[in-house]
Amino acid sequence: MFHLRYVITTFTIVLYTLCTARAQARGDKYLIGVGKADVTGPVVEIGMMGYASLDQKGTGLRQRLFSRAFIVGDINNPNDRFVYVIADLQSGDTAIRNGTLEKLQSLYGGLYTQSNVAIVGTHSHSGPGAWLNYLLPQVTTLGFDSQSYNAIVEGITNSIQRAHESLTPGYLSLSKGLIQDANVNRSPYAYEANPERERSSYEDVGGQIDKEMTVLSFEDESGKPLGLLNWFPVHGTSLYNNNTLIAGDNKGLAALMLEKDIGGSFVAGFSQANVGDTSPNTEGPICQDTGLPCKYEDSTCGGRTQQCMGRGPAFRISDTESCRIIGEKQYLGAKAIYHSTDKASVAGDGGVVRSFHTFVDFSNYTFQLSNGTTKRTCKAALGFSFAAGTTDGPGAFDFTQNDPGAPSNPFWLLVRNFLRTPSKDQVECHKPKPILLDVGEMDEPYPWTPNIVDVQMFRVGQLAIIISPGEATTMSGRRWKKAVAKELNNAGIIGGGDSWIVLGGPANSYTHYIATPEEYAIQRYEGASTLYGQFTLDAYISLYKKYIPYLGATPPSTPIPPGPSPPININTSISLIKGVVQDNPGLGKSFGDVLTDVGSTSYSSGSLVEVVFVGANPRNNLRLGGTYAAVERNDGGTWDRVRDDTDWDLVYQWKRTEGLSGQSEVTISWTIEPGTPVGKYRIKYFGDSKGLFTGKLTAFEGTSGTFNIGSTPTTVCLPFLIIRRYLYSIALPKQCALMELYY
Repeated sequence: MFHLRYVITTFTIVLYTLCTARAQARGDKYLIGVGKADVTGPVVEIGMMGYASLDQKGTGLRQRLFSRAFIVGDINNPNDRFVYVIADLQSGDTAIRNGTLEKLQSLYGGLYTQSNVAIVGTHSHSGPGAWLNYLLPQVTTLGFDSQSYNAIVEGITNSIQRAHESLTPGYLSLSKGLIQDANVNRSPYAYEANPERERSSYEDVGGQIDKEMTVLSFEDESGKPLGLLNWFPVHGTSLYNNNTLIAGDNKGLAALMLEKDIGGSFVAGFSQANVGDTSPNTEGPICQDTGLPCKYEDSTCGGRTQQCMGRGPAFRISDTESCRIIGEKQYLGAKAIYHSTDKASVAGDGGVVRSFHTFVDFSNYTFQLSNGTTKRTCKAALGFSFAAGTTDGPGAFDFTQNDPGAPSNPFWLLVRNFLRTPSKDQVECHKPKPILLDVGEMDEPYPWTPNIVDVQMFRVGQLAIIISPGEATTMSGRRWKKAVAKELNNAGIIGGGDSWIVLGGPANSYTHYIATPEEYAIQRYEGASTLYGQFTLDAYISLYKKYIPYLGATPPSTPIPPGPSPPININTSISLIKGVVQDNPGLGKSFGDVLTDVGSTSYSSGSLVEVVFVGANPRNNLRLGGTYAAVERNDGGTWDRVRDDTDWDLVYQWKRTEGLSGQSEVTISWTIEPGTPVGKYRIKYFGDSKGLFTGKLTAFEGTSGTFNIGSTPTTVCLPFLIIRRYLYSIALPKQCALMELYY
């Protein structure tokens, strides 16, 4: 039973879509395919990617990560196609994309290329790191890890291969709706620097944050649903930087919820949009030490950022439950929009599909603004406010957001100059940003961050997809989409009233943030992290407008120059990550032995079942497409798997108990969800041990004792739940705790 808030959310979305409904024919026929594959890298002993925290290393797995691929092709000219990949990663990446394209080349020749393949990250901050191409994001993961990298490349390739193998004639449709209470703007002070007239024009879609979700639906000729791809902006930071369990955060959870709901081989892609200044912590930031609001302008408490933290909708319970709520809002929203009558069939130019891509060196790209003024971009640099972090993950020391002048502590100038003193031209180019890390001029031992950026767009019918290599802020995304829509109309490609423009990113590489010039001047985190100077957004808009003719039914005969190739650094990347030497069960024990069995023979909904096994390092075998943990139910004498690593409430944790001898323990815990069928159950553990001298891997299993799950009568919990709505301090019986989230 869902909480009333979910009913209200669904009703609001359906009402919105019904009020804007337009009857449409089925539209043009396309060649379409969807595919999904596991990209879960090493879940322990590797630094996680997103918060840039050395302390945040994986200790286990809450939910596997996936790549989801969507192929759209011209049924009359099948070579004209594009692939949109949305993966449970912090971002796209230059080396990841390069490795994927190399594998696709070996499989399909020149069918999938730089032009028509986009790899977008959901922007989860809870996945393994050590797979990115440039040095800066490698620093906090102690370098590069080939196992982490290969898991992603293999998984993305497999998802594209499965989408390719599923290609079939079918139809596409577009729909949209508002998702309430699933995102907020974490830098409203910077957003308010944008012109008031511009801001007021977006009040109907969320004001300082975009609340509109766009859904692209895929169905075959018979009307069978194949999948959906949606765009909605909310950071993958529901799980805080003290989380050490691998997960896809709110979007990864939303995708799995919808796929399990619809069932079969349905693939649900939950893509990011203009995510830059968004947050899932919808209760807003507060000073953790005093309970008072943070300072509005710079998100500090007593002059420092560390105590100013955003709060999710279930902050009184845990960030894990906040993540569940934000994921569920997106899942229910996408489902309602998908099933609504507001479906505009995709059509245009007889089913033409177009794409373009080029690389551009942004270290000194010169262009003209619409008023004729000449501007340029700069070599990449990060400002002092970058180190202040955000309300989703505050930084360290005495850095603060909204710091456009000289740093308050001159010590950091000494630190900066020790690493690299920026040139006078660089300082002038980046004003009013005070430079902390002059990463665009740092190439030793290899480039720290990209100066070469991807410029890419897709078009099918009236839908144009901007592929953004960085995190565009709310207003940046709006300006970008508006400029593209206007240019498509001026070029006679898509009429202004008919166009659907979406933005997906961060994709293909990771170029940090893209703030508006007005937001850049404020120098909060997003402005300080806008790599190429205050005209970064305008430069992107100029380039995308320039190449829009290539999206037409008859594109220019002269191909777009490929541009300068970015460096691929993975073969020369530093790694300080230690490998697995051996596993040892300990004297008198065997791998998979139960150390601590289930604590009872009888449980009910809301109870926690926990088992501890003699373990082995999960880095020995990533078990891609498989599972480390499982719950089995006895059905007439046969044990059937009913939960695995894709289930949010089944958690796998690994702990080394003896470093020198290689002993470790695995704890598998299951919080029994409301509605779980009564019956006999057991917990399973699947592992692989590594021999000391041979290095041989040996698979093994562990099995808990059996236990029964009975029903938890609603009448037992309901009085407690009602009282708790008005008196939160009342304690719930253990078996009723989880029910609070569903009633």
